[in-house]
Amino acid sequence: MSQVRQLSGRAIPLVGNDIDTDRIIPARFLRCVTFDGLGANVFADDRAALKGDHPFDQPQYQGAEILVVNRNFGCGSSREHAPQALAKWGIRAIIGESFAEIFFGNCVALGIPCLTAKAEVVAQLQARIVAHPHQLLTVNVETLQATYGDLTVALHLPEGARQMFLSGTWDACGQLVSHTEQIRMTAARLPYLAWSPSVTVAEIPGAPTLEQSLGQ
Repeated sequence: MSQVRQLSGRAIPLVGNDIDTDRIIPARFLRCVTFDGLGANVFADDRAALKGDHPFDQPQYQGAEILVVNRNFGCGSSREHAPQALAKWGIRAIIGESFAEIFFGNCVALGIPCLTAKAEVVAQLQARIVAHPHQLLTVNVETLQATYGDLTVALHLPEGARQMFLSGTWDACGQLVSHTEQIRMTAARLPYLAWSPSVTVAEIPGAPTLEQSLGQ
């Protein structure tokens, strides 16, 4: 599993408070079997309404990897598709004033740090990005700082999430897969598995017999 210590890339500003997950990826796109292709439809309705003037359509922001937003980003429905759509578009980190809790957790599970900064700092960053869209923004998860040209600002990230990124333990599913054998060994020692309709005792080497499970 990969560590996330520092990210550098072009940035994209998205101004507005309370941008919910239905705006990030409208509900009609949730019928997909996989998350592939969601990136093309991120902010689909907002982009259609602005007819090419949405930041995700403007040419100077194509290929950007760091999103800079405002307050309560990712609120509303808890759909996992929202951070997935942003990731498929190419976003690798987000800086904002605040994030909805479930959206934040879903981003952590994808390896996308969501760092917060004061409102005036976010506004300053967004203005700098508009003025110099091709400049690189560097986000340092270790020092909790962002650098954009000669501007360096302080960021915040809950310590638990920060340590997960620094140690590379943010991917819970990946950790389970990498410890498959230990999980099997532990499962084999759990007596209640003898009662499972889908797992028989004979299928689990070293599992207790029914009599042992019942304490007989």
